[in-house]
Amino acid sequence: MGIQQESLECEPAEEWLHALDWMKRNSLPVSSLAESDVLRRALDAMCRKLDGKVAAAQTARRKRAAFNEALNIAVEKGYFAENPLKGLRWQAPAVNEEVDPAAVPHPAQVLRLLEAVARQRGRGPHLEAFFGCMYFAAMRPAEVIHLRIEQCHLPKTGWGMLNLSGGVVTSGREWTDDGEVHEVHSLKCRAVGATRPVPIPPQFVRMLRAHVNRFDVAPDGRLLRNQAGNYVDAAAYGLTWARAREYALTRTERTSRLAKRLYDLRHAGISFWLYSGVDPAEGARRAGQSIEVLFRHYAKFLDGLREQANRLIEQSMNEWQRVSQGDVPGG
Repeated sequence: MGIQQESLECEPAEEWLHALDWMKRNSLPVSSLAESDVLRRALDAMCRKLDGKVAAAQTARRKRAAFNEALNIAVEKGYFAENPLKGLRWQAPAVNEEVDPAAVPHPAQVLRLLEAVARQRGRGPHLEAFFGCMYFAAMRPAEVIHLRIEQCHLPKTGWGMLNLSGGVVTSGREWTDDGEVHEVHSLKCRAVGATRPVPIPPQFVRMLRAHVNRFDVAPDGRLLRNQAGNYVDAAAYGLTWARAREYALTRTERTSRLAKRLYDLRHAGISFWLYSGVDPAEGARRAGQSIEVLFRHYAKFLDGLREQANRLIEQSMNEWQRVSQGDVPGG
């Protein structure tokens, strides 16, 4: 993904020429980045928003990563012998990556929310399966939008399977190679062409079968689409989810952080897997994460898993203690 080739070959418009001239007059030379004070000012500025307020720690880290990559390119172009950031003493803002349990709905609350989605007029019934994918299969929104019928194994009874292969992101016509608004990417942190099979429970299999029977699929096989047959828009499903919170949650729940963000559904699905005793490595594989990321994000939920593991170990130790005393272990 990048600026279209034809855009690079055209002369800049008048408004862009003025902007480029302003940037040239108000920018420091690249060589000034070799000075540690200049680098620190640049890094500190990345920790602020345009209004001067402190930016989120994750935002600052993402900007620093992009800045570091730009400096690596400057090294390749011969501006520096090595990356000026190397050896610079600067502390990045601490990032709290742990999922907040207060924001994660439990299964009964999730079902209330999904029912509230289905009861909405217009696109509500169509989007019930969208939100179901995020909870029952812990899918990311981009992966849900990309889901096609040929990726779904939906038997009449028992567990089904979704074989995920990519996601659809909104980039804008100016930034895609073919001039389209949307672009299909491979799975996050996976090689091109890689797939991720995710088993889905019978309850969700029935939901997807009902969705296909009621709404059919798009000509290219997509399960989810808007009324015009195009990709589902983030603003549309965001509004539907906000209304579902209003309908399904109590006043206390609505004023809290509970299920406020769409990603809280995905967190709810993964945390329920862990609570149910799913091996963290298998949970990470199904969610499309590394085991390291899962342990960082779901540390608070893993605490409960450790307690469950401790009880099982203690139970086994007590059984074998009875064996050593001449009793036969149960079971």
